[in-house]
Amino acid sequence: MELRDLEWPVLTRYEGEHLARIAFPLGGIGTGTVSLGGRGDLRDWEIMNRPSKGFRPRDTFFAIWVKPEGGQALTRVLEGQIPPPYDGQFGVEEPVAGLPRFRKAVFEAAYPLARIRLTDPSVPIEVVMKAFNPLIPLDPDRSGLPIVLFRFVLSNPSHLPVEASICFSIDNFIGYDGVEGEAKGNLIEYREEGEVKGMFLHSEGVPESSPQWGTIAFAALDGEVSYRDWLGERAWRTDLLDFWDDFSEDGELNWHREPGSAHASLAARRIIPPHGRETLNFLLAWHFPNRTARACGWGTWPGEKEGYVGNYYARRFRDAWDVIVKTVEELPELERRTVEFVRLICSSTLPQPVKEAALNNLSALRTQTCFRTADGRFFGFEGCRDKSGCCFGSCTHVWNYEQATAFLFPQLARSMREVEFKFSTTEEGAMAFRTPLPLKKAEGRVRTAADGQMGCIMKLYREWRFSGDDGFLKEMWPAAKKALSFAWRPGSWDADEDGVMEGEQHNTYDVEFYGPNPMMECWYLGALRAAEVMAAYLGDEGFAAKCRELFERGSRWTDENLFNGEYYEQRIDPNHPDYQFGSGCLIDQLVGQYMAHVVGLGYLLKPGNVRTALRSIYRYNFKGGLHNHWNVMRTFALNDESAVLICTWPRGGRPKRPFPYFSEAMTGFEYQFAVHLIYEGMVEEGLKVIEAIRRRYDGRRRNPWDEAECGHHYARAMASWGAILALSGYRYDGVLKEMRFAPKVSADDFRVFWSSPRGWGWYEQRVFGGKLEAGISVSFGEVGIKRLGLPRAVEPGEVKAWAGGEEVKLDVEVSGEGIVLTFDQPLELKEGTSLRVSIAPR
Repeated sequence: MELRDLEWPVLTRYEGEHLARIAFPLGGIGTGTVSLGGRGDLRDWEIMNRPSKGFRPRDTFFAIWVKPEGGQALTRVLEGQIPPPYDGQFGVEEPVAGLPRFRKAVFEAAYPLARIRLTDPSVPIEVVMKAFNPLIPLDPDRSGLPIVLFRFVLSNPSHLPVEASICFSIDNFIGYDGVEGEAKGNLIEYREEGEVKGMFLHSEGVPESSPQWGTIAFAALDGEVSYRDWLGERAWRTDLLDFWDDFSEDGELNWHREPGSAHASLAARRIIPPHGRETLNFLLAWHFPNRTARACGWGTWPGEKEGYVGNYYARRFRDAWDVIVKTVEELPELERRTVEFVRLICSSTLPQPVKEAALNNLSALRTQTCFRTADGRFFGFEGCRDKSGCCFGSCTHVWNYEQATAFLFPQLARSMREVEFKFSTTEEGAMAFRTPLPLKKAEGRVRTAADGQMGCIMKLYREWRFSGDDGFLKEMWPAAKKALSFAWRPGSWDADEDGVMEGEQHNTYDVEFYGPNPMMECWYLGALRAAEVMAAYLGDEGFAAKCRELFERGSRWTDENLFNGEYYEQRIDPNHPDYQFGSGCLIDQLVGQYMAHVVGLGYLLKPGNVRTALRSIYRYNFKGGLHNHWNVMRTFALNDESAVLICTWPRGGRPKRPFPYFSEAMTGFEYQFAVHLIYEGMVEEGLKVIEAIRRRYDGRRRNPWDEAECGHHYARAMASWGAILALSGYRYDGVLKEMRFAPKVSADDFRVFWSSPRGWGWYEQRVFGGKLEAGISVSFGEVGIKRLGLPRAVEPGEVKAWAGGEEVKLDVEVSGEGIVLTFDQPLELKEGTSLRVSIAPR
């Protein structure tokens, strides 16, 4: 099969010292990943059901052999040069450090597409290494494949033909995940099936019930293939010497022995014509079915030992070779879809840091932060420690902040809501904010988090409105109603039912807040508003009325009692003075309002107070440099870096022992704050916050695809997707079949990606000559539209619309918020079609 080399979009370019921290995760949702280093090395092999930072299987790398006609052959490891330090106990500690590499590497990326340009004046061809794993919005199965494509584009600038061979070598480490286990009884087989030629790595010595038991396969899809099924005797590194001599002799691998050795190499060779270009494609796949809660760091129920949960992807394939064989024919389509999605993000008119933050943080979905159990349900840690998951349970108060999952993979978001309401909520309405595995119904006393529980009600509202699935709402509503009513139980958060949270409020800062405070109150007000709308829709008018009454009382009380003229503060319960924030200016004091804007619930508090509070957070908490800032906790920003601090006390009155993270800066909170600024019209300030984060994650200081908080690849950082929603003013309501846009940047010439429950594509608008031209195009799936909201960029006179090239009838409404077109008949836009609108002035 011939794979066409598609042109990949590039969002960010890294070189020199900015390559140092890059580890680009390659793998599917729920499959684990192998990371591509900035200079082309393969690192962090995290494919055996757990994180394993720093793990590199022995002697695992790509190499190239090149011989121009009539010239000398040369061999190189397909990596850029190893940077300092070089002073390990036995010299350079990098694997196979003594083998020659390319002089220069340039890393170009737009997640999940990576491209490395390798150059060396002594190498007569130009080499581009490309790598990706499919990422297709709305398609979690095809975005959840345990496979990576490596493509090598070889260009010959000379007037003579050049022979080139690329070799992929992998140690059979099955049984050892970089932390525990042992690789033993491992086998290697060379296989051919159709046009696929490759190596199959398996084991007869590792217990079949072990999380480290499984298979690995890699294959070459083109060129003349040769292989080697062992590396040789390891005494004094003669194994590596024999391999290097064998490959360097003629670019072929010739040493075979009976299956039973532990190292596999596969080479593919082609002749590159003068001034021509050739490609060589390799696939790497894996299959490790035995995920257990214990081994990956997830909590289990009392009495449960290992907590076997399995992997969804493993049920779809027999083994790693089956992954390759079943995927290879789909590769052109998988690549085309992925490239189309990434191109739409990259070609949008949104600022570069916004696109980078949104795309890069999608990588968290593919790391060991997230997984799908054998039944297909989606779960997430908060993040990853180096060697295990960090903070298990799909923690409700952390996952409250992120928006990427809901808008790109709504099936997975709905899976989380099902777990929260059908399993983690007791009959009394208490929701466990961490869900143990294997999954079972929560009973008795469970530990609750006030912000997590209220946020889940808002997220249920989000999933219902986005999907338009009334059946889903009806199924979830009884438990959601109990979850909200739990706040009114004796001893709970609002036991006196005055609309104000006052009791013991465990929250995302890992402490309990006591006394009324804006952060928890905003989550509560948002939950009341969401429940009011859902109850009214389902005909539960009495409950809707109660929610409305409590919302109005609580909102009024909060503005009157917690707003100090600059921002909202806490009234500390004098019986619990420790670990509170009191008169502090908290970064996410209005986080519930942020969420309300995302889901379309309107204002929870007085708009003027909200905007004043946001300006105060920006004034007091955003720091242009941290040279004079002290922090006794974890450090995520320092020195000359800009960041938004979690809490400051501009009016004094800091508690002697504030809540623990007050002096830190964490990107998930910062993105939430930036997105809220943008929603409130403070676009410049919001963008400055996002720009500051991206400068910290520049490849030199930190890995651009690993934003840490409590662990690597932290879920809260996916709040960054909200910036796309805020800057475009995009909202899709599946109940009303309504799509809205209200660009806040580049409004005269605007383009942005959009997604709906059944399709995605792009929106564009131009304002010229007093006229607004807008268009919605569908790249994938389909979308239903009955109403379309557009910005009031012109005063509408003649308004026309065409769907699929045919004019459609419509009514026009104009308000201060914009122009709303209501079509006589609902439109069903299919893939490849578009809706065009022309609004001429009066």
